[in-house]
Amino acid sequence: MSESGHNSALLEVEDLKVQFKLKRESLLSAQPILHAVDGVSFIIDRGKTLGLVGESGCGKSTSGLALLGLVTPSHGKLLFDGIDLSSLKAEQMFPIRKRMQIIFQDPYSSLNPRQTAGDIVSEPLTIHQVGMLGERKERVSELFAMVGLRQNQKELYPHQFSGGQRQRICIARALALNPEFIVCDEPVSALDVAIQAQVLNLLCKLQDELDLTYLFISHDLAVIQHVCDEIAVMYLGTIVEKTTRRQLFNEPRHPYTKALLSAVLQNQESKRTERIRLVGDIPNPINKPTGCRFHTRCRYAEDVCRSVEPKLAEKYPGHWEACHFETE
Repeated sequence: MSESGHNSALLEVEDLKVQFKLKRESLLSAQPILHAVDGVSFIIDRGKTLGLVGESGCGKSTSGLALLGLVTPSHGKLLFDGIDLSSLKAEQMFPIRKRMQIIFQDPYSSLNPRQTAGDIVSEPLTIHQVGMLGERKERVSELFAMVGLRQNQKELYPHQFSGGQRQRICIARALALNPEFIVCDEPVSALDVAIQAQVLNLLCKLQDELDLTYLFISHDLAVIQHVCDEIAVMYLGTIVEKTTRRQLFNEPRHPYTKALLSAVLQNQESKRTERIRLVGDIPNPINKPTGCRFHTRCRYAEDVCRSVEPKLAEKYPGHWEACHFETE
């Protein structure tokens, strides 16, 4: 659906922050605050996929959960199809939940082992009171066909399926209410590589057929490369680089993106590239470093990086980066 102007945006996120208050060490100590997501902004156009990529603990899954109201944002604006979600009460949010769904990372732990596959897929229809019993059964059959499962598998339980088939059940469940927007939270990372490709192809096919909009979360740039139109790279709660898939793979600009990409390109014989190894661990999000968050692991870091935090700015048309330097 290509609408002209800014109406093409289905989701607009502005300065999203999610903080968790942790237990004090003693009565007199200050309460530690974990800054899981620390000022993230992006727009996803209808029918498109934004990839959110970064190492574990960078805040990408928390960002996805915040969009769906599954964790409460501490700050920021979330607009879904022009509706400000942050201003809605729980009962106002209920009808909008039909339009937004999530596919979780581990298909086994997100399925109820005591329900049959058919019951799992029809559960959202029951909760939202969609259709009569016969219509729900018909819808479940349709969904099974859509995701490549056989009709006689409806009576089976999750443990009777392979990992890839379980993820297909999760996808069918996410599609049950005809959503417009789906958060795919590492949907293939628990699967074998051979099966990953099948599930990614299925997600792309469904997107084309149903005009779905995805936020695709992954730590794996090779996976992101197959499914995303735009990519935002996260580090320690913020976005450090954001551009189209083509730009990011052809002309990465941020030192962190280059390090992530060098690992992917090492495996692709066509592009001989030096492997950039990051030294040190990701800093603690409870007391993050001053200045640029990446300076503790960056080979180019200078004094300004240690004291001044770079803003995410559009350095080239459609290419945003948070870095003090023009890196070559």
